[in-house]
Amino acid sequence: EVCDFELFLSCLSRVLNLPPENLITSISAVPISQKEEVADFQLSVDSLLEKDNDHSRPDIQVQAKRLAEKLRCDTVVSEISTGQRTVNFKINRELLTKTVLQQVIEDGSKYGLKSELFSGLPQKKIVVEFSSPNVAKKFHVGHLRSTIIGNFIANLKEALGHQVIRINYLGDWGMQFGLLGTGFQLFGYEEKLQSNPLQHLFEVYVQVNKEAADDKSVAKAAQEFFQRLELGDVQALSLWQKFRDLSIEEYIRVYKRLGVYFDEYSGESFYREKSQEVLKLLESKGLLLKTIKGTAVVDLSGNGDPSSICTVMRSDGTSLYATRDLAAAIDRMDKYNFDTMIYVTDKGQKKHFQQVFQMLKIMGYDWAERCQHVPFGVVQGMKTRRGDVTFLEDVLNEIQLRMLQNMASIKTTKELKNPQETAERVGLAALIIQDFKGLLLSDYKFSWDRVFQSRGDTGVFLQYTHARLHSLEETFGCGYLNDFNTACLQEPQSVSILQHLLRFDEVLYKSSQDFQPRHIVSYLLTLSHLAAVAHKTLQIKDSPPEVAGARLHLFKAVRSVLANGMKLLGITPMEFCSCCPGWSAMV
Repeated sequence: EVCDFELFLSCLSRVLNLPPENLITSISAVPISQKEEVADFQLSVDSLLEKDNDHSRPDIQVQAKRLAEKLRCDTVVSEISTGQRTVNFKINRELLTKTVLQQVIEDGSKYGLKSELFSGLPQKKIVVEFSSPNVAKKFHVGHLRSTIIGNFIANLKEALGHQVIRINYLGDWGMQFGLLGTGFQLFGYEEKLQSNPLQHLFEVYVQVNKEAADDKSVAKAAQEFFQRLELGDVQALSLWQKFRDLSIEEYIRVYKRLGVYFDEYSGESFYREKSQEVLKLLESKGLLLKTIKGTAVVDLSGNGDPSSICTVMRSDGTSLYATRDLAAAIDRMDKYNFDTMIYVTDKGQKKHFQQVFQMLKIMGYDWAERCQHVPFGVVQGMKTRRGDVTFLEDVLNEIQLRMLQNMASIKTTKELKNPQETAERVGLAALIIQDFKGLLLSDYKFSWDRVFQSRGDTGVFLQYTHARLHSLEETFGCGYLNDFNTACLQEPQSVSILQHLLRFDEVLYKSSQDFQPRHIVSYLLTLSHLAAVAHKTLQIKDSPPEVAGARLHLFKAVRSVLANGMKLLGITPMEFCSCCPGWSAMV
């Protein structure tokens, strides 16, 4: 990430007689250590020799020593040593300080993204489908995870310069709308629908389901209503359209609180006709098989293996979820000509997507290889004061309420301009960090106490660190930011921060490769801990102007990188005045 890195790279390239591009992935910044001062860069000898076709190579450690002996210190490199299967380089301290801080401040929100690791990266068109709740049904924890994970992937891809299309694929078609239409005619209230559509439709849906179980005439009326929808009856469609439009309006308002937006609100309803075309295409290719029950299936194994049979049509000729997903994928390719399409859903849908991608392939769509499913684990035990999670808004209200209670217990609310907004943003950071700490595929038991614990590696700690650093700039910024002498930042605490800032591009690269936000979370938490130690030891007040200026530059760089990382994760960094005693007590 350092601009003199290119100089360092060209020296290495000459000595090792290898092109610079072969070296980029073999060199990495050294992770910082609390026990000892470490080098800045390391060259992996293993990785280097993999690129060399000489199979008669001697012991790796011997090779590392030979390489180290070939290399000489210069104005850029001040020390060369060997580690376990690596050659380590220490960069001239003043040069390290100057170039890292300059780079962070010049690149701003693009710091880490302009790295050599991303050079030559082709700009792609990427579709991300995420969140995708069912109208009139519960917005369960799986939808919440899909929303925050999908938002992170879209943010990261966008930051890397790709064109991203964010799609919310609603469950807005199917038998539930027969029940809903009938239920609304029996128990619906127009005023309730207008004032709180998601809540009212859910209540109607629960009530009509009970009625249909006890009364066959209600179940029959629901079937008839859905048939009218399928046949395009104007009155039935107009009521359905009203349910859909009002639900989307409400979703947009709630997603805004979460800091999430979509470019397109699509849905299963869009593909009810196109899915018939899919069935015709499958039939014309001889892939559609009729069963005794009258349903239509596709045998993906070609030999009748029951686990590879996918049902694509009901006995009454109507389409299923899988058929509509096929139609949606084909339609999106026609519309967007995407390079990659990513579906973010829980791991329970893994087989479904494998089958969808396989069917697209046997239908002759080679671009099926560009489709990818990003699965995640199950969260158990998330409840609000109202009970199980039914609406996203319940979760957001719970976050705000719990955070306000925490703030009230340490008397911070009076000192903040907008305690509700602050509580929600800090609480959301806490929820997102808790969710993103581990592997996305892992299941975990949810605990509000763990999300809001006041100490340790939490989203509250990240928000507090950002706010504290922001208040330093507010307090001292004007007078000191002009003075800047790199020689004033040689303390171990400063060097550790600079070395950690060097690694940001590698962390972004890792997350861009495997879509795991935990790399960024871990990096930001370490950065916040380093900043907390430095804040205690590197005083600005009462220090000579050039020392104060240098330290302020360092803290400004930390805050900038912290904000960049938080935004990628979907967190809005807070800038409240953290000098108030209450916030200090929170962490």
